[in-house]
Amino acid sequence: MNRLKTIEEWKTLLENSDEQPFLLFKVSMTSLSSVTAKKEMESLVTDLPRYVVISQLDRKVSNAVALDTGVTHETPQLLIIKGKKAIWQATRYQIKQSVVLDAIASYV
Repeated sequence: MNRLKTIEEWKTLLENSDEQPFLLFKVSMTSLSSVTAKKEMESLVTDLPRYVVISQLDRKVSNAVALDTGVTHETPQLLIIKGKKAIWQATRYQIKQSVVLDAIASYV
């Protein structure tokens, strides 16, 4: 997973999401559910690009994601971004490989 550190990086990905959908994983460094979700994300096999926002370090990016997608910030949180929108999301212990793969098959 590549870490998003700037709002400019986020805006570029969002703008290009018509052609290249992607997964955006928002994670906390202090949450047990984030650790569990991170393990699921690290072992996920998909062709979609994966990006991570660390909420404590990249607060401005996290806030921009929430503002631009209209999805209330939570951690951990996984979004599928396509067509400049969050078309699917999961939070906390809903972030499981099987659930994510089903969502990718259904929405991308």
